[in-house]
Amino acid sequence: MIHQQNIDLSTRMTMHCRAVAQHFAEVTSVDELRQALAMADENGWSVRILGGGSNIVPTSDVDGLVISMGIRERSTCVDGDIVHVRLGAGEVWHDVAEWTVNQGWGGMENMALIPGTVGAAPMQNIGAYGVEQASIFEECEALDRETGKIVRFLPQDCAFGYRESVFKHEHRDRMIITSVTYRLSTKPTVNTTYRDVSEELALMSVTEPTIMDVMNAVVSVRRRKLPDPAVIGNAGSFFKNPVVSSDVAERFRSAHAEVPMYPQPDGRVKLAAAWLIDQSGWKGARRGDAGVHDRQALVLVNHGAASGDEILALASAIQSSVLERFGISLEREVNVW
Repeated sequence: MIHQQNIDLSTRMTMHCRAVAQHFAEVTSVDELRQALAMADENGWSVRILGGGSNIVPTSDVDGLVISMGIRERSTCVDGDIVHVRLGAGEVWHDVAEWTVNQGWGGMENMALIPGTVGAAPMQNIGAYGVEQASIFEECEALDRETGKIVRFLPQDCAFGYRESVFKHEHRDRMIITSVTYRLSTKPTVNTTYRDVSEELALMSVTEPTIMDVMNAVVSVRRRKLPDPAVIGNAGSFFKNPVVSSDVAERFRSAHAEVPMYPQPDGRVKLAAAWLIDQSGWKGARRGDAGVHDRQALVLVNHGAASGDEILALASAIQSSVLERFGISLEREVNVW
């Protein structure tokens, strides 16, 4: 573990807003994580955990210690058609998704190219194109900051919901995820229910898709619709898609027949936030260097030197506009530092 001071975080967060960490340490093992936490406790520093930095908007310099999660591990256990894949929290999500598909193991293909690291996946319950990580999650291990012990979490312990988990709320400042194990299959069921995926497969002239075909389709769609953080700063989807009751959805559809809707297992209906933002006139809008992407209204972008506060001010204006026009509240998906 190397302790550094006054480290610029703008290159370590995909939104590229300027922020300086007073203290910074990258850890590559659980022992190093314990050492970093002990150093913070001895000095009375606050602690923040940084993965891929793909879902964070900083609004100021960061006092205390930022710990960059660099724990890497890929181990497998095959049990018939099932493959148990244990991953270190510092593994890059897309690299792992691509690796598993190349092995012929299904489960991650619809979530290819999601930015960030494995440790953030259960916290956010990441998902895309009709699949959430909760559907393949088997267990994770987390370091309990109060006891210093490793705690095992099974699916029923995690309270997974749409972009939700216990790690975002009651365990946010106490449990630090160190590894995640997923349950994949050598005989997967291909999921092409999401329209963008099925349409892309049709363009590819694929009629009997494999998991490799699905991954390639997802990657193609994401690259076409979503901005590359290496080219323009962004934190991916800035807002959650609002989930409403079936009654509200029916009333909404009667007034707005063209709105995209996605029925949920619990009977509620998910509305497309991007459509709401676009219809409110925000797609491609810009306030200084803070803007809305011109091809995907759900993504806010940093055109150069926007501060975190400027990004959040734009987000707030969008929320107010959508609420005023449609009576629908948008909730931020990103984490604010």
